[in-house]
Amino acid sequence: MIGQYTMMYTLNEKVVYPGHGVAQVKQVIEKSFGSTKAKFYELKFLNKEMTILIPVETQENCGIRPLSTEKHIEAVFELLSEPMVAKKNCATSSWSKRNKQYQYRIKTGDLIEITKIYRDLQCMSQEKDLSFGERNLLNQTEILLAEEISLVRNLIDEQAVQLLRAIFLEKQVSY
Repeated sequence: MIGQYTMMYTLNEKVVYPGHGVAQVKQVIEKSFGSTKAKFYELKFLNKEMTILIPVETQENCGIRPLSTEKHIEAVFELLSEPMVAKKNCATSSWSKRNKQYQYRIKTGDLIEITKIYRDLQCMSQEKDLSFGERNLLNQTEILLAEEISLVRNLIDEQAVQLLRAIFLEKQVSY
């Protein structure tokens, strides 16, 4: 089985694991399961005490992706700086339905989808007090965005958080 797939990531490369954030490829491990051998990436998360093994053979199915490019980060900032179209249905639809949709979108690992969730929740927070679950999700999306932005832009995480918030609030003031 080994040799039928190519290694996509290199040692010490930083990758994004959907819903969890940025991890570093620490090593490639070969394990035997009976007569079958398989290779795994050992991923150590940068901002949490967690290490996971991802089969090299099924890496694409896991949603792992390389860090975003500067161009992709600019698209995030452009999205956040666009005037928000009134989304009354967002605030009035049930939290459980929205949360299910949000969780699905986060698991895709798509930075633009995560940005849209962040933007929606930030807009809702301007209109009403967020519920406990909404605040947690807003915090989660902010952390996921800031973590990747900080690495691409060579900032500390707190600077990236302040940048995200400033871009969003700047849009609000310009109305």
